[in-house]
Amino acid sequence: MPHSSEEPKIHPNVPGPRNAAGTARAHEVPRPAAPVPGPRPGPRPMPPRADHSRPVPGRPAPVRAATPPQQAAGRTGAQAKPTPQIHLVEAVEAAAVEAADETVDKLLDEGCSPSDVLVLTTGDLHPWAQHEISFGEDAYWRQQAEGEDVFYAHASAADRTTARPVVVLVVNGGTDEQAARALPAALSRAGSRLIVCGDPQRLRNLL
Repeated sequence: MPHSSEEPKIHPNVPGPRNAAGTARAHEVPRPAAPVPGPRPGPRPMPPRADHSRPVPGRPAPVRAATPPQQAAGRTGAQAKPTPQIHLVEAVEAAAVEAADETVDKLLDEGCSPSDVLVLTTGDLHPWAQHEISFGEDAYWRQQAEGEDVFYAHASAADRTTARPVVVLVVNGGTDEQAARALPAALSRAGSRLIVCGDPQRLRNLL
């Protein structure tokens, strides 16, 4: 049926300004603005440094270099070997060996182990050393290595002796020069105590 000229015509949608209500709604809910190119953000902060001293699963623990023995010895220095205490036992030269024997007995009674005592003489060898060395020097020095008893030696052979906590130096003879050399030798072998038995006047000259 043909349309009457009075009937309203329906026009297709044509792009154009929206009505007032539509415009207000558009202002109320704005569209997000498109990103505008600009300067890039600065570098990201570095993460905290990992503690490599702790082992991480799947990663072997780091190996620290050992301190060289020379440096370790330099750090300890004076603490490596404290100066031994020096005790004097007055006795005439002829009775110096007897005084040393009494001193050794006293040390053992106080609980000192026989293997901790070394006896050095400046004159004749101690009777025990004379007896043991008669079986040969090898057997004699082997007893020092075994370290089961008090060891007796001549001060001139102190460099062959092993250091022990207590050294008893018997000034029972020898020249003043020999006795003077025996004192630092005995001191170098003493760990904590050096006991010197001899004539008080001679000891004062030596010390």
